[in-house]
Amino acid sequence: MKIVAYEINGAPGVGVLGEDGTSVAPFALSPEEAAEGVQSLVERAVAGEALPETGAPVPLDTVRLRAPLPRPRRNVFCVGKNYYDHAHEFSKSGFDSSAAAGTIPKAPIVFSKVPESVCAHGDAILMDAAVSTTLDYEVELGVIIGKGGRGIAKENALDHVWGYTVINDATARDLQGLHSQWLIGKSQDTFCPMGPCAVTADQFDLGDAFVKTWINGELRQDSNTGLLIFDVPTIIATIAAGITLIPGDVIATGTPAGVGIGFDPPVYLVPGDVVRMEIEGIGVLENRVEARPG
Repeated sequence: MKIVAYEINGAPGVGVLGEDGTSVAPFALSPEEAAEGVQSLVERAVAGEALPETGAPVPLDTVRLRAPLPRPRRNVFCVGKNYYDHAHEFSKSGFDSSAAAGTIPKAPIVFSKVPESVCAHGDAILMDAAVSTTLDYEVELGVIIGKGGRGIAKENALDHVWGYTVINDATARDLQGLHSQWLIGKSQDTFCPMGPCAVTADQFDLGDAFVKTWINGELRQDSNTGLLIFDVPTIIATIAAGITLIPGDVIATGTPAGVGIGFDPPVYLVPGDVVRMEIEGIGVLENRVEARPG
């Protein structure tokens, strides 16, 4: 099942995307529940409750999409250097503060993006030239946690997944290098596009889905979820070893090769660029880069 969060006539909604992708059937949710996107559905699932009833479908082109989780309840967990080809290109870039430990990490490298960085399919990625001039893109599979927990075993980890989405881990490379850590460079406003929908775990082939990025129509990233260095169960078990995961937590699982810093010289995004990302079985996340006003 593919589920979208949206706004129609100024009111939030959450609904099931039609099979042809042209309509959405709204769930019967209160305005407060709908404002949280799929969070309310995740919590119902954890409580063992059935999905709300759906109403008559409305045309998708009459709504404005929101991120599946418009404001996650806490930081988005992110994994760095989690495809072999990207680990090699990143280690050569000069921005890898973990390079001394080796090109291929021995354990997942985990950082985070603040909730306020999240934006939706179709929103602008705002570039503030007074803060950064080296904006990069990273397509990533996003994991949405259902049942929370601490000390989750790897063999049981997928039981804790509610669904999946597409994430652009947009990054200010100069800030990433300046601060020798990744939070600031990756948490700028609008630097976490998410969407266009969330797909429930039972409808997604985790081990074999293509992962692609196009910049202005040029294919830059082309990989597969089966090529992760650390798979989703390993990532969940690593984070939950000492951190209690909660329903609605989001984990971005890493990006493959083909990002801007992988070119010689690097090719960064500029205002006017269109970033189109697709993960097979989920959908297309597209955003235009714009200069921040003022």
